[in-house]
Order: sequence, then C-alpha cells, then structure tokens
Amino acid sequence: MSDKQEKVQNQLDNVKFINPEEYTEEELQTLTKLYSESFRDIKEDEIIQGTIVGIHGDNVVIDVGYKTDGTIPKSEFSATEEIKIGNKVDIVIESFEDEDGNLVLSKKRADFLKVWSRVLKAYENDEVIQGKILKRIKGGMVVDLMGIEAFLPGSQIDIRPVRDFDAFVGQTMDFKIVKVNIPTENIVVSHKVLIEETISDQRKEILDKLEKGQILEGIVKAITDFGVFVDLGGVDGLIHITDLSWGRINHPSEVVKLDEKIKVVVTDFDKEKKRISLSLKQLMPHPWENIDEKYKVGDKVSGRVVSLTDYGAFIEIEKGIEGLIHISEMSWTQHISHPSQFVSMGQIVEAVILSLDKDEKKISLGMKQLTPDPWQDIVKKYPVGSRHTGIARNLTNFGVFVELEPGVDGLIHISDLSWTKKIRHPGEVVKKGESIEVVVLSVDTEQRKISLGHKQINPNPWDNFESVYAAGTKTEGKVVRIIEKGLIAELPLGVDGFIPATQLSPSKIKNLSYCFPVGTTLELKVVEFDKENKKIVLSALAVLKEKSDEEIAEYITAHKLDKVTVDDIKQADAGKFDSSDFNLYEDRMPPQMPQASQQESDKAEEKSE
Repeated sequence: MSDKQEKVQNQLDNVKFINPEEYTEEELQTLTKLYSESFRDIKEDEIIQGTIVGIHGDNVVIDVGYKTDGTIPKSEFSATEEIKIGNKVDIVIESFEDEDGNLVLSKKRADFLKVWSRVLKAYENDEVIQGKILKRIKGGMVVDLMGIEAFLPGSQIDIRPVRDFDAFVGQTMDFKIVKVNIPTENIVVSHKVLIEETISDQRKEILDKLEKGQILEGIVKAITDFGVFVDLGGVDGLIHITDLSWGRINHPSEVVKLDEKIKVVVTDFDKEKKRISLSLKQLMPHPWENIDEKYKVGDKVSGRVVSLTDYGAFIEIEKGIEGLIHISEMSWTQHISHPSQFVSMGQIVEAVILSLDKDEKKISLGMKQLTPDPWQDIVKKYPVGSRHTGIARNLTNFGVFVELEPGVDGLIHISDLSWTKKIRHPGEVVKKGESIEVVVLSVDTEQRKISLGHKQINPNPWDNFESVYAAGTKTEGKVVRIIEKGLIAELPLGVDGFIPATQLSPSKIKNLSYCFPVGTTLELKVVEFDKENKKIVLSALAVLKEKSDEEIAEYITAHKLDKVTVDDIKQADAGKFDSSDFNLYEDRMPPQMPQASQQESDKAEEKSE
C-alpha cells in the first residue's frame, strides 16, 4: 500500500457514518443545514483570517473554516510574531487543492496584499511615503517600500545628474509613487518630484526677477559638445560654447568642470519656455579693448596654430586674439601652395606683426620677416650678364623655370633657348632635373623675378649668317619638320630655314610628307634673308631652273610630282612666295607681359603634360 493510500485509509477509519434509519426526515434536513452553514464562503487570493490549531515541525496548521485545514511554513512568520495555538493569522488561499488534494495557504502573500493595498492608496492620494534604497541595478535603484520592492530610475533621484549612484545605497528617503502596473505588480517611485515641488516657488522667484545683464551664481550641471548647463537654483541656463571664452576652445570641459560653482551673466531668456541664455566670457574684459597698448606693428610675437586654410594659418597670440599668416608671408624663397607645408595644427610659432586693425579685429602676421630677405642681395649675386648653372625645375609651354639656388628661380623664355632652332616646347632642349647654363638677362627685385637666357651663352650667329646665307646663295638643307605651308630645313651651320610649298613645285602638293618626308636632303637657293626677324627663306625651284632637263625629270620622279612637267618647272616663278607663316620665334612673349610666377608655371606644366 502506498503512503497516499495509507493516508486516505486513516481518514476513512476516523469517519463516523450517519445511519438514516436512526433519524427522522426532519432531523436529517436540520443536520444537513447545520453542516453546510459550518463552511465559510471563501475565495482564492482573498485575505481571510484563520486560527492556529496545530504546530507540526516546521509547519503551522491553520483552520480557515473550510472542510479541511491548511498548513503554512514557519518561515513565513517574522521573528517578532508569536506562533501560538489559538492565535489569529491573516492568510490567503492560493489553491483549494494541490496535486495531493491539500488546501494551499500563504501568509506571505497576505502580507504583500496588505502592503499593496496601502501602496495603491498612497498612489491614488498622491501621498509621500518613506523607503530604503537597497541596491543599484541597471538604470536605477531598488527601493524597499514597507516590504515591497519598487524601482527608482536614475533620472528620478535628484534634479541634478547623479555622479555616484552607490552613495545612495542604504539611505532612507521620501518618495512619491509615480507609476503602478497592477497586472505585473510593479511600482516606480521618484524622489526628484519632491525636490521640484519644494523649489517650485524658488524657481518662480528667480524667473520673475530675471533680466538681461543680471549676474547669477550657479553650479555646472552638465557638459555637452555644444555648451554647459548651469543650475541656477531650480532653473537651468545654457552657456553656449562660444560664450565660455573669448578665445577658441575645442570642448567646454577645457573651461569648466562638473559641479563647479561659477558666476554667469544673463544674455537672454524666454520666460514662457523657461530658456535662459548665459555667458561666462562677458564677465571678463574683451581682449581687444587695450590691444593697441599691448601690441605694435613690428613686434615679435608667438602663438599656437589654431586653424589652417588654403590661404594661410591662424595663430592664437592669446585667448581671443588671433592673427593670420598668409602663405605669401611664410617664406622668402619657398613656393608654398598650402600652409600645411610649413606649419601644423597646435604648433607654437613665432611671427612679426605686419598690420593691426582694432576696429575690424584683424592682425596680419609674417614669419619670413624673422629672417633677412635674400632678394636684397640678389642683384649683387646675380648681376645682368653674369653666367650661372642651374637646375631645370619646371617646364611649361612658354619656357623653363631654373633654380639658381634654393628658393631663387629664374625663367628662360622659349625664345631664349636657341639662336637657330624653331623650338616648339622647352623639352626639346632640356629635361626636368637637368643642369643648364644660363645668362642673367634682367632682375626685378620688386616683382621678385629673374629673366634668364640659354642661347646667350654663345654669340649671336646671325651676324655670320648674314654673309653665309645672303640672298642668291646656293646651299643644301635637310627636312626636319613639315608645317602647313611648307618645310623646315636644317642648313649646314645648324640654322633652320623655311621652304614655302610654292618653291617646291609649280602646282599644289596635296601631301607634303609623302613627297618630301622628314630626312630628305634638297639643293636650295636663299631667296630671302631677314636678320631682324631671324628668317631665311629658301627655294628648290630656283636651283632647278638652272639644271638640265634630265636633272629636273629626276627631281619630279624622286618626289612623286606626277602632274608636273619639266616645262612647268622651267616656267615657274621662283620669286613668288609667302613667308609670313614662318617665324623662328613666333611664340616670343611680348616685352610688356609680366613674367609668369612659379605657381602659374606648375599649373601650366600639368596641362602640358
């Protein structure tokens, strides 16, 4: 027999059965009514009163007026409660029958419901109740309210941000219940609302008396990237980052600290929205007020680089006073395209004050003025006519920039590269990085420009060419270039001459490169010599007119002049030509045009490349 079966059998042994034959019908009805009335009309999860009728080990037997008694563990009684037979106890029936058929009772649940009832009443009546902070959890604290745990959010502890939550553990404080969730039996409390109620009159008084220019004392409540919130005694004001200091700052924490007591001035306020704008820097004198007494033009100053732009660097001389070093004022010799090539953020630099405008609050600074200007001695070092060797640093369509020494450049214009060649690009004469001999042609210290020449290394050969290539002189030429209206031929002394297409054939030549490819050698006669414009015009027809028919025929065949006859060449006019399209130095820069700067040359070189 199992334990459960044995228990049931024992209960049955103690039952006294009624014999219906011993009672009349009326007596049976009376007994049934009395038996029914002996049971109370009780429900689950209601607080009822029971009586202690027995104590068995760790359990206390309670009679609740039901057909069976229930038990409660002794652990549900507090240490101060007396457990004695006959004592009354408030309990809750959690279940009329568990899996073993027993009545399930709970004193702990009854105690909770009694406190829960008081909590609901306090919430409905907006009452203040005391509680003890038990521990810290995520997002806030756990509070003991008369034995029930409630949640205190971190934002509801104080009107100021809490720095140390652990300091509140163990403290007993007043609270107001701000939220109750009946289904989940959760409670949210606040201590902050009590403080706000206390200081509401104080806040009203502050707002009523508030006016622009008023100086107040407050405590730094919060620091953000854009500014500082200050507690003025129940009312918060904002100091924007630009109102913290006359100088440039990266973050408000550079000026103030949390919980620091500071004085501020009211700059603006909106009473309806309760927004107050404050300033800290306006309690300090403006740094530009007496600037003309502190700094003079020509003074040497030092400061920190606080900003870099394409055109220069801003230097903070002192808080609220900044000056600009333009890129043109950074170096006498270096070609600076961006200030980061010379200075860096946060660097301490020295400079000289070039100009000071108190009204516009502008200071111009220079760094190159700290050292002597090398251009003051340029004329002595590089007199006109002196010879030097430099490095070709930049090639452009109009010439070559040559470095004579670090930071000192001169320009060889394309027309000053060769006496005898028609140069289309400087790269035909010199490559970037190569050494080149030059002669100083002119020096402009004001514009900081030096004009150089390469062809002037050698004497002008055109004095000699005048006799060697006089009009009517016969010579030979090698085709080196084909242009639209003729050929460029190199003559024996290395000078280039022009052969108009009309002096190659009496009829129009459709394809010069086909009939007279580069490298072809021709017998020629000089038909024009222009020393001033350095121009030599040549003719093949003038030579052919003096040749035999056989030699003329060979010329026609060699150069594929199919539609031309010997008679055509003999009757051709060797004096009819147009040499206007040929100019050895057609790209020469006009004398009045200023020489290009190094930075312009850099851009031109990029385009040409």
